[in-house]
Amino acid sequence: MHYGHDLQFGTFITPRNDPPQAAVRLAELSEASGYDLVTFQDHPYQPAFHDTQTLLTWVAARTEHIHVAANVANVPLRPPAVLARAAASLDLLSGGRFDLALGAGGFWDPIAAMGGAKLTPGQAVDALGEAIDVIRGTWDVDEHARFVVDGTYHHVNGAKRGPAPAHNIPIWIGALKPRMLRLIGRKGDGWLPSYGYLQPGDLERGNRTIDEAALAAGRDPREIRRLLNINGRFTSGRAGGSGGAGRGGAFDGPAEQWVEQLLQLVLDEGIGTFILASDDPGTIVHFAEEVAPALREAVARELASEAASGASAGDGRADAMGGPVAIAGQLRSTAVRAKRRDGIDYEAVPASLAAHAIEPGDAGYSRVKSTYMRGGSPGLVLQAGSPEEVADALAFVRANPDVPFGVRSGGHGISGRSTNDGGIVLDLSRMNAMEVLDESRRLVRIEAGARWMDVAAFLSPHGWALSSGDYGGVGVGGLATAGGIGWLVREHGLTIDHVRAVELVLADGSIVRADATRHPDLFWAVRGAGANIGVVTAFEFEVDEIGDVGFAQLAFDASDTAEFLQAWGDWLVDSPRDVTSALLMGATRPGQPPIAQIMVVVDSPDPDTILARLQPLAEVAPLVGQQVSLTTYEAIISNAADTAHAGQGEPTAKSGLIGRMTPEFARDTARFLESGATPFFQIRSAGGAVHDVPADATAYGHREAEFSVSAIGSPRNRTSELWAELMAPHMSGAYLSFETEQGPEQLAAAFPPATLERLRAIKREVDPGNLFRDNANIV
Repeated sequence: MHYGHDLQFGTFITPRNDPPQAAVRLAELSEASGYDLVTFQDHPYQPAFHDTQTLLTWVAARTEHIHVAANVANVPLRPPAVLARAAASLDLLSGGRFDLALGAGGFWDPIAAMGGAKLTPGQAVDALGEAIDVIRGTWDVDEHARFVVDGTYHHVNGAKRGPAPAHNIPIWIGALKPRMLRLIGRKGDGWLPSYGYLQPGDLERGNRTIDEAALAAGRDPREIRRLLNINGRFTSGRAGGSGGAGRGGAFDGPAEQWVEQLLQLVLDEGIGTFILASDDPGTIVHFAEEVAPALREAVARELASEAASGASAGDGRADAMGGPVAIAGQLRSTAVRAKRRDGIDYEAVPASLAAHAIEPGDAGYSRVKSTYMRGGSPGLVLQAGSPEEVADALAFVRANPDVPFGVRSGGHGISGRSTNDGGIVLDLSRMNAMEVLDESRRLVRIEAGARWMDVAAFLSPHGWALSSGDYGGVGVGGLATAGGIGWLVREHGLTIDHVRAVELVLADGSIVRADATRHPDLFWAVRGAGANIGVVTAFEFEVDEIGDVGFAQLAFDASDTAEFLQAWGDWLVDSPRDVTSALLMGATRPGQPPIAQIMVVVDSPDPDTILARLQPLAEVAPLVGQQVSLTTYEAIISNAADTAHAGQGEPTAKSGLIGRMTPEFARDTARFLESGATPFFQIRSAGGAVHDVPADATAYGHREAEFSVSAIGSPRNRTSELWAELMAPHMSGAYLSFETEQGPEQLAAAFPPATLERLRAIKREVDPGNLFRDNANIV
């Protein structure tokens, strides 16, 4: 029987601590030789051995690709809640390279000598079952019920869940006896026996026991990987008896004999992973070079032959296993599949995306489901790594037309359109490469999934910068297709004004390059309305030479809010273009005056110039706090926590553009703030160099604006209603990146009539089916 698992190989190394680095060097050799996995036995009571958990951490840090695991973890001496957190931590630190293999115990006298409980075989099985419940419950961060496990041997009473591991850590179980095998069928992800302990027929009987228990528990037996520890030696002559193993289950003979014998274990017993137990470097290398590749070829050949002849891959039990388990070859457990959402054909996910497709039941789901502000619960997140994979993802979306679809670059998403409920999200965060194309022109290529804080760090050593919003956690793709109102906007314009070319995937999967001469209409549209046109996977930017700058963070007593707003606005518009500023205000605290937080960037390395620019502002109102520094653009934009976005709910965000500050606008803004409509109100510079670009040069049409105004709130705050009453009458445009509401009114506010008509014509041509619709939708 073959269970459909890709063939994998590992090593099983003795964790001796004399000399201390010996086991580590063998692990490094295993990776260099191409093994998938390196494992170590776990005997905490053995003073000649390293502590296995510590060793695994060290090995993970010294390697890059190979997975690490105990073989098997000693659960009686490792409390399961602590083991779960250790496993998740190591998985996160290693980038998803930790696998968990568990053992129920067995060496009870040394276990008891170290303080562990001495259990009977039956008790040990029950205790392991409870431990698995604790481990899985610890990892399940999307479960909000109180975490309680009231077992006979293990107890959890309200413990905090998490962290979630980086990938779906499999739980393999070392077992031989029927009761343990039935536990694997109910709760395990893999069976890990040692060949030397098996008697003829044990593998077949064990598989049958596991499969029957899995089916009885409502699981598909193909979810459970079959692993096998093996050992032996390479000799020149054929040796060994029936089944290929010699005395003690050891393989003995030339490489081709090993291949023949292991092939039968794959085809007849369903083994998917062979773990070579050896501390001999020569044997480790010889197996990797002579056995592993030949066995892969032999297995592929035999399975292809069976498929061509219509032969059954099973022994009569396959029909009872139910429908497909795989998502393009990647097995999903019954528990994960139970959380799938209606309307998505999960089994049809393209093979190119399967390894980076995240479902609601997966370990990494909590880190990709939401954006910076909005909570989400998509049915599937596809993390593309190339334009070709983006095209594959769009083909999949076209085949699932009745579910919501959003595109995300770095995941910030104030508008909330880059997540959804029950739909598909195309996530570009893996596409984050950056390179210098032409140093003399300061021309760089930045992929859409990078974040602006990373871009700033990349450009800084060259003495360059690119004005790019005010928060480093924003993704490149969303901002650089919408506008990009940043800290250098008055001197250097919008981010889109620095775009010289884009690499773009259209709704039909076409991959095009658009610039001023090739696909000029697309190039025009993508700079301001890119979310409607296609998926930009990379940009070419001409960046600016920027040295040290002044950065001021000032707090003012804005008791006369209207007067302060008027004065700040007049100061900013009348300042030289090397000054860019933003204002933040929110709800006032009882008994305290309203505070206006003003941030100013002065593009000058000269302290006297910086202070001269700021002095008129300092005289506008009483200063209650100030910090002025000479710094770099990189330092200013590196203001985001390097953590996953975890927004909750659906906040309301409103946006508008205005010209010069008027007394009427200042008066109504003060009323809006006093109403409690928003805890976060911002006005940002949007003029200066922005005016220099003709209004029809890009799809960003409102070049005459001096300020971008935005507010964040909620229905409870009546944010939308009060915005419509007090703020909207003053607006002469909108910036859609800060707008959660959608509809004709928002489109009309964002795009002048001629711009909108041209965009509609382009949309009809490149996206006639309106694939890109969960945005400020141009129909």
